[in-house]
Amino acid sequence: MSEGTLYDAVWDRHRVTTLPTGQDQLFVGLHLIHEVTSPQAFGMLEERDLEVAYPELTHATVDHIIPTADQSRPYSDDAAERMMVELEENVREAGIEFSDPGSGDQGIVHVIGPEQGLTQPGKTIVCGDSHTSTHGAFGALAFGIGTSQIRDVLATGTVAMEKQKVRKIQVDGELPTGVEAKDVILEIIRRLGTEGGVGYVYEYAGSAIESMGMEGRMSICNMSIEGGARAGYVNPDETTYEWLAETDYFRENPEKFDELEPYWESIRSDETAEYDDVVRIDADELEPVVTWGTTPGQGVGITQPIPAPEELPADKQDTARRAQEHMRVEPGETMEGYPIDVAFLGSCTNARLPDLRRAAAVVEGRQVHEDVRAMVVPGSQRVQAAAETEGLRETFERAGFEWRNAGCSMCLGMNEDQLEGEEACASSSNRNFVGRQGSKDGRTVLMNPRMVVAAAINGEVTDVRTLPEVTAR
Repeated sequence: MSEGTLYDAVWDRHRVTTLPTGQDQLFVGLHLIHEVTSPQAFGMLEERDLEVAYPELTHATVDHIIPTADQSRPYSDDAAERMMVELEENVREAGIEFSDPGSGDQGIVHVIGPEQGLTQPGKTIVCGDSHTSTHGAFGALAFGIGTSQIRDVLATGTVAMEKQKVRKIQVDGELPTGVEAKDVILEIIRRLGTEGGVGYVYEYAGSAIESMGMEGRMSICNMSIEGGARAGYVNPDETTYEWLAETDYFRENPEKFDELEPYWESIRSDETAEYDDVVRIDADELEPVVTWGTTPGQGVGITQPIPAPEELPADKQDTARRAQEHMRVEPGETMEGYPIDVAFLGSCTNARLPDLRRAAAVVEGRQVHEDVRAMVVPGSQRVQAAAETEGLRETFERAGFEWRNAGCSMCLGMNEDQLEGEEACASSSNRNFVGRQGSKDGRTVLMNPRMVVAAAINGEVTDVRTLPEVTAR
């Protein structure tokens, strides 16, 4: 097993005891909740006449079901309104801080935690959402948990888990023009597979990772779960600390920053740390990656041919054939030129302010194709407000994009933002499973934000590097 890694250090510091099952009981430093997976857990507490043990370590928002167009109450969707009412009642009774739509702080749970300074290095963070791994970008151990575990965390402030192995993914070099963090993680999943990380957490390292801003690191950690890993993280550094210093929490508590920084430094993986596996990737060789199939692992460089099923491992061939039939693609073709009907820029993977800025730079002076329905959904109300102040909303709307309010939106289609029939979508989200975006016949192509807007403009999957304005990473 690994030794001397951040994972080992943070795990050991939060271990309460080892249970008879062999699992470790970990103290939870931050519990994030939202409206979809928490109601049942609160109901379990009520049945047992239990209270929330650490309301001050719990934070709530609403993101999955909230409408992104008309947010007037009651919501037009009865189920969404019921979930919202139940969340409001639960957090009020428990004394839990709630980033509700009237606060100006509402947004996707994995966007608001980092921007408010709730997410910090060395914390254990859990949420009833698989993409909780996002918070590992700050050097936290962040895990998605199920409803019974949410109950346990609410009641005791702890969670039972089995320790995993650690795989170091070393990405060295410089990302070429037009290539982004999203392409890095799609390439990692393409190489290692959607089950390649089972039994592991991923430590992302190397010069290409270190040169990224926090938004890029979050995009990579966000999709660790798509590669089968239990979590993913990046060691904290000056980039991390600069982000944290500008958050509400540390602006209001500057002495806390000075107090915690030595701890953050102490948990970094040792130079002599031992890993269970090491994978090396040359960033200089990467190009924009898009998916051709129905899992995030079925991806390919934009100039590379779609593989023939018989070229793949035997256990992947049937899945590939079904995926290619569903997506209407042929082996040997590239994804460039694949027609799309919808373009979605949003999700906890790629809906932060820098994502919108880069996309807007591509959109400037262009128009969405007449056959494409395109939307931009900021990751939080703070992102939305900042983007509007910078004029990004006007840029997108002039080009023909719909500008929506913050929420998960078409990433999973739990509100009105869904694919219809057999529509094909260029999406900056994290999953392309059949039915993921609301239609069992819909087709989803995952890609980076600039690739999404390039597809919206041309009406087909487009190598964004062919657009002359694309000069910055």
